[in-house]
Amino acid sequence: MGAARLWAIVGATGTGKTALSLEIAEELIRRGRPAEVVNADAMQLYRGMDIGTAKLPEAERRGIPHHLFDEFDVTEDVAVAVYQERARAAIRGIFDRGGDAILVGGSGLYVSSVVFDFRFPPRDPALRARLEADLDAHGADALLARIREVDPDAAGRLDPRNGRRVVRALEVLLQGADTHGAALPDAPVLWHPDTTIVGVHLDRGELVQRLDERVRGMWRDGLLAEVETLRAEGLESGTTAPRAIGYAQALAQLAGRMTEDEAIAETQALTRRYARRQVSWFRRYPGIRWVDAGTPGARLVAAAPHSP
Repeated sequence: MGAARLWAIVGATGTGKTALSLEIAEELIRRGRPAEVVNADAMQLYRGMDIGTAKLPEAERRGIPHHLFDEFDVTEDVAVAVYQERARAAIRGIFDRGGDAILVGGSGLYVSSVVFDFRFPPRDPALRARLEADLDAHGADALLARIREVDPDAAGRLDPRNGRRVVRALEVLLQGADTHGAALPDAPVLWHPDTTIVGVHLDRGELVQRLDERVRGMWRDGLLAEVETLRAEGLESGTTAPRAIGYAQALAQLAGRMTEDEAIAETQALTRRYARRQVSWFRRYPGIRWVDAGTPGARLVAAAPHSP
């Protein structure tokens, strides 16, 4: 069968990546090669965030092992470097079991951190704690001024309203490293040499219609009740989960800051914008193979180098 292969199924939200990943897994298994799925959707890492992330229920996973779903509480902030370590460990485990790993999701930085030789600047928890205290005491502008003295370009890229990013940038600079711009390297190199990257494409008009309906479906399916439950578990105390598209708007509706129509409309607009950013991100991937939504997984497996 050849060497173990890493498949990366990427693209905009709502294009059918999950369905394709299951098709590929089933076709590989039919051909005698084990296959397991690894999540690369940042919000599907969180327990209880199901409806708003379109997370595939366990009962619909067709008996195929799935990894890195429901890994963290909504109160936790998951650094991409932490995700990278866990995802690569899961993939190595799949390879050790003689199978192919199928990485599926649309969170561009998370996908890139796994698929490419993507290295992160060092961390210093003690330094970070001091900088966070400075942030609380003096505000982000004071920290930005320090960054500007060392790296004006980095300071210009930072949003002063995002104190967490400002602290991280200064933490990196004070350790003598270059700031991390959350972008692909100029010439990305694959982490695993036998990798197939598949981008799923859908006509823009059809995608917009699908996304708008998906958002309406989230509210029909009980997103507000899901968010109420998560709020009782500390959702609003987190730094990442409560900002997720759909969840932030549901929280605003529950707090009376938005009507349901306003929450749905804003979620639809932000989802469409996010989909455009996803397409732009993945278009830069060297060697990506774009396929139309609905392309049979069997055709892709047949084209892979280790197919019989």
